[in-house]
Parts: sequence; structure tokens; C-alpha cells
Amino acid sequence: MSTQFTAEVFQNQFLPQGSREVHAIMTVNAGENTEISSSVSGGRLFGIICDTSGSMGGQKIRSAKDAMIKAVNLLPEDAHFFMVTGASQARLVVPLMQATPENKQQAIINIRSIEAGGGTLISTWLEAARKQFQLMPSAIRQALLLTDGQNDESDEKAFDRALQACESVFQCDCRGVGTDWRVAQLRRISSKLLGTTDIIADALMIEADFQTILQQAMGKNISDVSMRLWTPQGAKILFCKQVSPDIVDLTDRAKPMKPQVVDYPTGAWGKRESRDYHFCIEVNPGNVGDEMLAGRASLICTIDGTETKIAEARILAVWTDDDAKSTKIDRRVAHYTGQAELAQTIQEGLDARNRGNVEVATAKLGRAVKIAHESGNEATAKLLRTVVEIEDAPTGTVRLKKAIAKEDEMALETRSTKTTRIPKS
Repeated sequence: MSTQFTAEVFQNQFLPQGSREVHAIMTVNAGENTEISSSVSGGRLFGIICDTSGSMGGQKIRSAKDAMIKAVNLLPEDAHFFMVTGASQARLVVPLMQATPENKQQAIINIRSIEAGGGTLISTWLEAARKQFQLMPSAIRQALLLTDGQNDESDEKAFDRALQACESVFQCDCRGVGTDWRVAQLRRISSKLLGTTDIIADALMIEADFQTILQQAMGKNISDVSMRLWTPQGAKILFCKQVSPDIVDLTDRAKPMKPQVVDYPTGAWGKRESRDYHFCIEVNPGNVGDEMLAGRASLICTIDGTETKIAEARILAVWTDDDAKSTKIDRRVAHYTGQAELAQTIQEGLDARNRGNVEVATAKLGRAVKIAHESGNEATAKLLRTVVEIEDAPTGTVRLKKAIAKEDEMALETRSTKTTRIPKS
């Protein structure tokens, strides 16, 4: 076993008398040699779930098939894989197999026979994938789902049930090709299954995106890691969020382990990976001079029922009557509070624009430009420039563009939750 995880908490631990809220940012880094041998020996299982409904015909399905073939060829021989295609029903095109040269050739033959046709019932696709992943419960289990359309309304209840059943069974990155799919729909999947959602505007880019996701999946070497948070008696966890590299609200994913202890899923980790988490804990207020351990956050890896603590950090609270101490906001807490506001403001601005409320849309997107400028989030600032004319970034003075490409709007929506780390001073 070689874990080499480090954890560090950033906060202003000083609170004014009577204050109850404690904020902290926890940075977790996985080192170069991060590995738990039992986890890796369980293997890696990568599944592709590909939409083959009628709308995927033509260039989309051709590009998707080329991308799947390339992905198969790139799989390391010690990995396992499977492929599910989905329309009105799921089809197991490639059942679970090891990525040997012989199996790869058979998989490629099967992929070449894929044709597009039918409707879109995503619940059946997820269920088919879940059954394959459950065949290797000790493996690092990751999937990629590609679609170009919207799930049928008749599938809503089954879709919810399938998502619930898939939770903790595998992780899933979602990609929408073109502009006829719904961001919120794919984000429901990726959020529940600890993955990402993004747009592939041009079908010819599917292959490159598949390769990036595959490379990241094969780089994971510790699965099923949880964030365990202990809080003192009488305390309440107001929220727990991953805030870097993406904003993922984990608050509702809390799993009680024992009194005052809950676990949040974080999924699989790879070497040199780094993530930030934002905790907000409400505690019983203290008097001036009182000190309290407001929380203890630990990363826990569970293998074959055995828990291993791989990192830990403490969250403190000290009450003071010194205004200079208690009014100072930690730079990282302030930064990520702003990044969360940035994502929310973009969503509200796009919603207002789609409703035809130009005044609110301009104000919201202008505010987003200002936050992106102040926080150094140039990636989001660049996306904002596709929907607004920026007259003055520091003040957030903008004008809405009259004509916006649909793919630009969807790119801004899908990537609004990507954050930047605090600029070095």
C-alpha cells in the first residue's frame, strides 16, 4: 500500500461572539505513487453507452463507431470493457471481456455492425450497463455515455429508478453531440454518478473526446473513496461541495455512518489528482476565548469491507472580540464562494435570456463577467464572450448579443461549473 495523499484546510477560524457558521476549504492531493494495491488488483472496467436512436444516423453514428473502435484499440490489455448501444431498448453489443488482441478484434467486428434507428429510453441503457458493472464489483468502474437527443417523457419514472440503482455501482461521464440534447438531463446522470457533462458540437470531434475520457479512466487507481466528516454534538452540516476542478454539490449524498459521522462519495482517484472541497458547518455559538473542533474531514478508501484512512484535516472555530481577526475572510473561501455564484449567475442569466427578459439577462451575465474577471477564470470569461459584448469587464458592463449560436450557449451552460483555483499572490 502506498497512499501519499495529503490534505490541508484553509479557513479563518476566528468568529465573532454568537456566530454559528464555520466555513473551510479542504485541498486534497494524490501523490505520484498514490496506489492501494488491492484496489488496482480488482482491475479496471470501462463501459461505453452509445445512443443509436434514429437521430444519430449519418455522420454522427459513423463518427461514434470510429471513436469506439479507436477506444477499443487503445485499451490496455489488462483492462476489461463492454459496449451498450441504446435506442428504444438497450443492446449489449460487446459483453464484458478482457481487452486481449483477440477480444478487441471481435469487439470491432460487432461495432461495425451497429446501425441507428428507434427512440430514446435511457433507463434501459443504464440498466444494461449496471448489470455489466456488477460482474466486476471490485474493479474501478467507469462509463462514458454519448447521446444526441432527449429522453422520452414516458421514461421519466424508469429513468429515476435506473439512476438510483446505478448510484455507487459505476461512475459516468456524459457527452451530448450536436445541440438537440438537454444539458439538465445529462447533468442529472453525471451528478448522480460522479462524472462530468460536456458538449461535442461537431460529430467529427467525438473520437478525440472519447480518447481523453478513456485516458483519464485508465489513470484512476483507487476506487470507492469517501469523504468522512465528523462534527460535534449539536452541529449541523449546511453543505458539502466539491469546488475544484468542478462544482459538485454532495450535500444530499450524505450517508450516516454513526452519530455525528457522515460519508460523502468522491469516486475514483488517480495519481497527481487534486480536488478542493468546501464545508459549511453550523455549530453551537461559543463565548469569547472559546475554542472548538468544528469538524474533522477524512478520506476513506474501502476495499473488501476494510476501511483505510488515507488523509485527514481538522476544521477549527475560535470565538473572539477582535474585529480585525473575525471579519477577515479567508482568500480561498471567498474565491470558491465567488465561483459558485459565477455558475449560478450564468444559469440564471441564460434562463432569463431564453424567457426574453433582456434586462435581467444582461444584469446576470454582466455580473458573471465581473466575477470571472476578478477570479481569473479566463476559460469561463472566454465562453461568456460568445453570448455578450463586454464593454468593461471590471464593472461587468455588457450588452447581449442578438444572435448566439446554440452550441455556444450550451457550451457556456455545461462548462459553467468548471472552476479555476485561486490565483497565486
